[in-house]
Amino acid sequence: MASDTTRIVILGGGPAGYEAALVAADHGADVTIVSNEGLGGNSVLWDCVPSKAMIVSAEAMGWMQSAYRLGVRHAEAADIASGAVVDMAAVMDRVQALAEQQSADITTKVEKTGVRVVGGIGRLTDRECVEVQEPGGATSTLPADIVLIATGSRPRVLPFSQPNGERVFTSRELFALRDLPERLIVVGSGATGAEYAHAFARFGSEVHLISSREQVLPGEDPDAAAVIEDSFERWGAVIHRRQRAVDLERSSDGVRVKVASSRGGKVAEDADEQWVEGTHVLFCIGQVPYTQDLGLEAAGVAVDDWGAIPVDGVSRTNVRTIYAAGDVTGRMMLASVAAMQGRNAMWHALGQAVSPIRWDAVAACIFTSPEVASVGASPHTEAETRVPMSTVHLPLRGNPRAKMAEHTEGFVKIHAMQGSGTVLGGTVVSAGASDLIMPITVAVNSRLTVMQLAHTFSIYPSMSGSLQETARLLMGEPTGEYNPVP
Repeated sequence: MASDTTRIVILGGGPAGYEAALVAADHGADVTIVSNEGLGGNSVLWDCVPSKAMIVSAEAMGWMQSAYRLGVRHAEAADIASGAVVDMAAVMDRVQALAEQQSADITTKVEKTGVRVVGGIGRLTDRECVEVQEPGGATSTLPADIVLIATGSRPRVLPFSQPNGERVFTSRELFALRDLPERLIVVGSGATGAEYAHAFARFGSEVHLISSREQVLPGEDPDAAAVIEDSFERWGAVIHRRQRAVDLERSSDGVRVKVASSRGGKVAEDADEQWVEGTHVLFCIGQVPYTQDLGLEAAGVAVDDWGAIPVDGVSRTNVRTIYAAGDVTGRMMLASVAAMQGRNAMWHALGQAVSPIRWDAVAACIFTSPEVASVGASPHTEAETRVPMSTVHLPLRGNPRAKMAEHTEGFVKIHAMQGSGTVLGGTVVSAGASDLIMPITVAVNSRLTVMQLAHTFSIYPSMSGSLQETARLLMGEPTGEYNPVP
């Protein structure tokens, strides 16, 4: 067991950093977090919290459009939504206030445990020493028995796509917007690009989504991607399929993005080129691990060709006393993964038993409308097609709760091992899918069978009833309409 004198220095205050600090403090270590921004990091200040808060405001526009059909009507206007407009400044003020409040709550929680928070930029001078450049220019030195690198990631920027916070944005600058973009170009159709395209289309912007693949959300279940594409286009968004951004021109009143036809996500040799006009452009083309100027070479920490820090199953680098967690490791860039990596690092460093992360049991969600949540194995993942599995795809249009709330678009899909019935994975496309995926995640993590899932009580009427019914269908007891997937 570690003693009270174990000195731990954590570089970065995001989910990996502050969760690691809480664990280390609970085990009696002397803990210091070095961070040049508020605790919570990118996840709380610039990404998860603000983006999802903004999406809630966008969903409110959808609620107003549903109100008339649900019998809730304005006393004077035919439709509540007809006079609704978005106040972008008010939305962004609320978003930023929530982010700052969450960061303050995390700081209070961490400091109550005795963790010191030092403002500044930290870098390793050797394996056991961190130098801190403080905001005023002064430097200080922190000796360390254990160092955790949790510096996160930054938005990927192309040579021609440098953001200016006025017309050209990444997700980091976006929340400075004060007016609704009239015509927004979103470059990138992965999770982040899809979420922002959905939000701004609902706000009333004319949205043009540049997708380098045939479908949006190329890493997701194709059936889920099809539902999201249909939702986008019903809200008026234009999807430019198999197009890749190759240049950008700016003017005082707008931007235009040059796109070239692509194959497999890359520009085709015989590519046709065209310009897409807009008032603003948002680049959502991935995140890059933040490992620059951290003194990694001086400490002997290995970095891969992408700039990420390779770690083992307990988040340890090639240097025995230096760990890394979160986006900086280049694995699944999720706040939940970062937090678990940070906790595992501290448990291991302080002599506790640790179970390596099971990557097949990590759940993820894309907060479009409807949401897309998934976990575990899928027949669509090439490496996993060797596992004999059965799949049932149950549309939500028969779910009574979905009918009441007009949330019938989407489905539940569960994959189970043939023979044993062990739940291997699943996808939920629905309003509230981020919550509905939890029972499937528990089943995957605990290696439960479809019989155990089917025999668990669900509320009637509820969206979760479709999870139970899907499990029953996999047991060979069909009770309603379903679409089996080969």
